Amino acid sequence: MPDLADLFPGFAAHWIDTDAGKIFARSTGSGPPLVLLHGFPQTLVMWHRLAPALAQRFTVVVMDLRGYGWSAVPRSQDGTLYTKRAMGRDVLAVMEKLGHVRFRIVGHDRGARVAYRLALDHPGNVVKLALLDVEPTSEMWRRIEAGGFDAPHWNFLARPEPEPEVEISEGPNSYFEGLMTKWSQAKSLAAFDQRALAHYRAGWGDPLRIHAFCEDYRAGASADRDTDEESLDVHARIVCPVQILWSSSYLSGDNGETPLDVWRRTFAPNAVGQMIESGHFLAEENPDATGKALLGFL
Repeated sequence: MPDLADLFPGFAAHWIDTDAGKIFARSTGSGPPLVLLHGFPQTLVMWHRLAPALAQRFTVVVMDLRGYGWSAVPRSQDGTLYTKRAMGRDVLAVMEKLGHVRFRIVGHDRGARVAYRLALDHPGNVVKLALLDVEPTSEMWRRIEAGGFDAPHWNFLARPEPEPEVEISEGPNSYFEGLMTKWSQAKSLAAFDQRALAHYRAGWGDPLRIHAFCEDYRAGASADRDTDEESLDVHARIVCPVQILWSSSYLSGDNGETPLDVWRRTFAPNAVGQMIESGHFLAEENPDATGKALLGFL
């Protein structure tokens, strides 16, 4: 990695052994443990505007998911090592190593998919769960296939190796910055700290991590979707309190249901939540409203 700005001054740094290799994490604060899981195509840096405030009330852990940021990049085929179930086990390993058996989770985007699968698989470990701008994977695929949600990257990134890897590698900044621009409320990168963007560019400029991103989405199109369907078939539910926060300009309920409605209909019948005035990147585009909502719930 190049020399990048430290956006978490005062946070301890950890390299923690897991089945995937070493997972990178930062931590600080005191109080009940809370882990923050980032989304695609970002890293733990996406929490730099929220984590310090949350650390005034909680012991905060931010971590790079496998394949992202500074964490290990296990070589995989057909998404096998990037299922959300496997990535959830990394979270358990990190938190256990740091001395936390039961903890709160806030997840955004792909990190939220890891978070809700972890809550379903290991209910005894999760005290509270907050999910940012996400709906269940199986529900998203239904919407995409019905033409009800514009997300061509889901199909593109899940195509067989090496088609998307090769195409993205020809211009990773153009591809990923184009997605972030499209998903932001202002349709620009103006809301993002330039130092954070440098971290993101360093990650997605690595061909190994581009492959990991694709494997993440290949898992989403196969094993993750199947696992969701299996859980729904047996009426599995998240047993801890759940909060759903969604953006006004990305997951805006254009299918006739709000994201909160979808979660109540599927895995979290007692969920609470609200819309945040923002694009997809709530923690960076509107950290004040997002932080206030999270603190009120957590």
